[in-house]
Amino acid sequence: MLELRSVCTRYGSVQVLWDISLEVHPGELVSLLGGNASGKSTTMKTIMGLVHPFKGEVIFEGKPIHHCTPAEVVRAGIAPVLESRRIFPELTVQENLFMGAYTRDDRQGIQEDIEKNYELFPVLLERRKQPGGTLSGGEQQMLAMARALMARPKMLVMDEPSMGLSPIFVEKSFELIQSLNRRGIAILLVEQNANMALSIANRGYVLQSGHIVLKDTAQNLINHPMMRKAYLEL
Repeated sequence: MLELRSVCTRYGSVQVLWDISLEVHPGELVSLLGGNASGKSTTMKTIMGLVHPFKGEVIFEGKPIHHCTPAEVVRAGIAPVLESRRIFPELTVQENLFMGAYTRDDRQGIQEDIEKNYELFPVLLERRKQPGGTLSGGEQQMLAMARALMARPKMLVMDEPSMGLSPIFVEKSFELIQSLNRRGIAILLVEQNANMALSIANRGYVLQSGHIVLKDTAQNLINHPMMRKAYLEL
């Protein structure tokens, strides 16, 4: 479904990603793991068209998207859930949801999807007239997910969904991610919390200094000595 082929990305003269190759198959939940400055967020930005690789390809459903704009990537079927939520704090919850459908022009379908999101995230229905900035961190995370779903994506790319959340909301957030995946949406989960990410993923990749150093099933990664030493031991 999604394939990165030997992708190299840089900011100016500073290279950040080195020959990144990974795959996400239809219906999969794949984790991309790594510490700070490992290249996780740059990988997501490369997929979403926020930066473009100087070498390699990003392929989605058989078509190259590595020269596309972010709006074109969303139209192709990939929606982002950004780090730190990045909702519009002064817009109401409902206005934030409408913003998630900015690539669409089917009014009736948009309204139907808003109602579906209120069923999936009941707290958003209760808060629909509140400014997004007045929500708790966990509620903002739900709003960020719901806003992404308004694009009717085939795949979600989620950047650090656990960041800044209390342990209770982290657990709730990962339950919601699993629920979305069970609905048939493929997910690439860019995450620093290796324990939580691997507990729900099918497969995983590990980034260090812009290089993929490990890739395997989630269970095998959990049991890998390097993973246990670097990421999983408390």
